[in-house]
Amino acid sequence: MILGLIILIIFILAGILVGQFIVIPYSTYQYVAVAILACLDSIFGALAASTGKNFKMKIFLSGFFFNALFSMFLVYLGEILNVEIYLAAIIVFGGRILNNFSIIRRDFMQKADDRRKKYKLKRNIVSNNAIKTDTEAEEEK
Repeated sequence: MILGLIILIIFILAGILVGQFIVIPYSTYQYVAVAILACLDSIFGALAASTGKNFKMKIFLSGFFFNALFSMFLVYLGEILNVEIYLAAIIVFGGRILNNFSIIRRDFMQKADDRRKKYKLKRNIVSNNAIKTDTEAEEEK
């Protein structure tokens, strides 16, 4: 877990540093935007899959790269046909990102509720034991 977090931080810092020195031409903005959305879709899909304990690295990596490449191909095809197909990709990836985010949110809320119930149960057990102890102490008097 710690190693994964360290690797994540290293890649985030590397991305920030590379982003400072690379200038993206205006003609490729649509390609980059759709590719970023495709990658975010894969990342949120992986997080949603990990909440259900069915995450597979091969599926994540293949989806990450294939979705990005295919979405850029759709932008290219749209430019050739003079149709803004990238808008469809943006809508689909946006919807999938929101769907995956809602799965993650529901899992987070369920775990929070479970923790709250567990804490409440422990608190009730401790208070019941304290009441029994007080009652036993009064009976001994």
